[in-house]
Amino acid sequence: MALRQKTLPAVRSTGEDHRATPFELFFDLVYVFAITQLTGSMARERDANGVFQGLLMLALLWGTWSGYTWLGNHSRADGGLLRGGMVVAMAAMFVVGLTIPEAWADGPGALVLVGAYLVVRWVHLMVFAVAASGDTGLRRQIAITWLPMTASAALLVSGTLLGSGTQMLLFAVALVVDWVGIYLTARNGHWRLRSPAHMTERHGLFLILAIGESVIAVGAGAAGQPVSAALLLAAILGIAVAVCLWWLYFDVVAGAAERRLSGVRGEEQVILAVEAYTYGHFPIIAGILLTALGVEGVVAHAVEGEPLGVFSALALHGGVALYLVGHLLFRLRMQRTLGRRRLAAACAALAAAPAAVLLPSLAGLAGVVAILAALIAVERARHASRNGQGRASVGDRPPAAGLIT
Repeated sequence: MALRQKTLPAVRSTGEDHRATPFELFFDLVYVFAITQLTGSMARERDANGVFQGLLMLALLWGTWSGYTWLGNHSRADGGLLRGGMVVAMAAMFVVGLTIPEAWADGPGALVLVGAYLVVRWVHLMVFAVAASGDTGLRRQIAITWLPMTASAALLVSGTLLGSGTQMLLFAVALVVDWVGIYLTARNGHWRLRSPAHMTERHGLFLILAIGESVIAVGAGAAGQPVSAALLLAAILGIAVAVCLWWLYFDVVAGAAERRLSGVRGEEQVILAVEAYTYGHFPIIAGILLTALGVEGVVAHAVEGEPLGVFSALALHGGVALYLVGHLLFRLRMQRTLGRRRLAAACAALAAAPAAVLLPSLAGLAGVVAILAALIAVERARHASRNGQGRASVGDRPPAAGLIT
């Protein structure tokens, strides 16, 4: 009996100084593939229905990734039971990615997708229950989570069997049941946040992977086109958008948010992580995905010099606006204040969308770069002014003063 216990896969707990492991980055690769599939599907559909379906699927994927992030925060993901469970989840998530193009079509694809998705969810909860051994409160919380997840699963399976427009409706209801149910049970529940640094780092790394999708979009839009000055300019502007999206999150926001999360304790810290990261980061990720979709449309039509069109213009400008609104919501939850400059930039992006519909595609993309670059310049000038007046530098600010205002 003692020998059998020694051969059981170990579960290693984490501490406050725990950071993201290389295995977790490896785990994220299947999500990169799935997001690329989502972007490709929306680009082929090129209508509001396709965008809604894509964002709905993204929300389902985001929920699974968030669950494994909390698991990796509780116990190390790079060994023993967790690594084995996450390898199984990777295989299932890869199947989800493969079947995304068939998710809304008649045939077995949607049912295979839902089955693989549920495997990802079930493995997460089962492994988490084992990892939480000895923690009665956490194990009770995991058991409660099965309730909204099971109800959501029934709706997903029903949607795939009924098909057509009913599928999209039931998928949306399933998402609401799952997200609302988990949120409500988490507010007064027993989830554990052992390492704020790990939580913030994992979300930052996923955001980088999402921004990488906008870089991939440049290549996808340029595929098969002869090299020309217009194409090169479109590619440069597309990379500039990706750089701006990265800058706006990582220059100040990411570090200040980590300090804020580390500055609270207990239940307040858990709720802050749930609301600001698990739920609050989804609009940011969705905004990046839509922006990438718009960038791909620009690059694909740059050589012809044609107008950007309604679909690509709304995806590009709406994606940037949603990304900035996500920042506003994130700041509002972290500090209870509103970022006026980013709100103004989001409004400017939306206001420029009608003109981008009619202007050449390069002009629309250049306008977005100009808005984002101007926002960065204004924010950097404000910080330089603060530092010039003898205030603390960005890295030394107390948590309450760290985010962009």
